[in-house]
Amino acid sequence: VQLQASGGGLVQAGGSLSVSCAASGRTFGSYSMGWFRQAPGKEREFVAAISRIGDTTYYADSVKGRFTISRDNAKRTVYLQMNSLKPEDTAVYYCAGQKVGNSYYYTSSWGYWGQGTQVTVSS
Repeated sequence: VQLQASGGGLVQAGGSLSVSCAASGRTFGSYSMGWFRQAPGKEREFVAAISRIGDTTYYADSVKGRFTISRDNAKRTVYLQMNSLKPEDTAVYYCAGQKVGNSYYYTSSWGYWGQGTQVTVSS
């Protein structure tokens, strides 16, 4: 599967932003999907993940209650709605896909990556 992230931008602290990731291919529904982010000088970190049919979601503690991951298998797209944004949420956001059911929290578990989209939150 090929992944294309979009929707990043600049927003003030406390604001909202949504990013999306469109997938190619006909087997999108067989992939768990996730979002990671990487700030300058830091390692890529887990943000959120969603199961193949969207019935289960997982979040990093730092975004729980503020971010919502969702997916539309008919549109082959996964979304990340980000509310109450903070300056520390500034990063490049990457979508990722996996088929094998490994732990969602580790970058090594994910075999497919999008190109990333920049999210900047100003204070």
